Amino acid sequence: MARTTRKRKIRFIVNPIAGNSQKETFPVLVGQVLNRQLFNWEVIFTEHAGHASELSREAVEHGTDIVVAVGGDGTINEVARCLVGTNTVLGIIPSGSGNGLARHLNIPLNFEGALKLINTGEVVKIDTATINDRVFISIAGVGFDALVAKLFAQKPTRGFFTYFKIVAQRFQSYRPKTYKLILDGHTTIKSKALFISLANSNQFGYNTTIAPNAKLNDGLIDVCIVQKPNIFEMPLIINLLFLNMIHRSRFVQIHRAAEVQLIRKKNRVVNLDGEPVRLTNNLTVRVNPLSLNIIIPQKNE
Repeated sequence: MARTTRKRKIRFIVNPIAGNSQKETFPVLVGQVLNRQLFNWEVIFTEHAGHASELSREAVEHGTDIVVAVGGDGTINEVARCLVGTNTVLGIIPSGSGNGLARHLNIPLNFEGALKLINTGEVVKIDTATINDRVFISIAGVGFDALVAKLFAQKPTRGFFTYFKIVAQRFQSYRPKTYKLILDGHTTIKSKALFISLANSNQFGYNTTIAPNAKLNDGLIDVCIVQKPNIFEMPLIINLLFLNMIHRSRFVQIHRAAEVQLIRKKNRVVNLDGEPVRLTNNLTVRVNPLSLNIIIPQKNE
């Protein structure tokens, strides 16, 4: 008698308001693209803040094989933090504004391409990290970066031009803050910085690369300390971000560590995978090596 292969169960968790893409027809597209011989699936739209985490946690409890986040980096964070340390696999259908993690992983930025990847992609393990026990997958940050994330989250419409407008409006008046960093318990750095990014992956989104050499499987965080350039040097800085060369700027220092203590004077907002979160003035960042299963393109795709 022929052996039957169990179909894997997928739960798609869709953030209907992330990005600008229309998601009403997404369930139909899933039925057209996904391999019915391999998978059974369900599509659920989130209804309120935190709902994606509830749905993801429930999927793990019910033994769902794959949970797919359909949204931006914030949605991916909500879903993925419940999958860390489990056997459940994360899939990504990018439909946010910047889509930083998807770009880092070379996941197609259109629904059909990303769905086809679920049929053919491979599952690998990647690092995650925590900042004061709050999980982030891609990037956390303090300073100007976090202020921009806060203001961006308040806007009714998002996108690159909204992001750029906030940066242009606030850059001139923003005063760099003083930070103390302790890397792996022994290297101390004091700096007055425009912002500090704690990068597990390489970019914010929109192909703006803040940590060109960051890897998701090396057990380290790239600590990117950015000084404030004058307004006339900003075009060069922006070009370097898009050219994957920001580490060559005299305004940027990048260090690597598995654990980072970051001390600041006030408990201002932290950028956590693109979402603003208020945390205490003393921050502890730790890497959780190879703690998340995720679908990525095969090397020959």
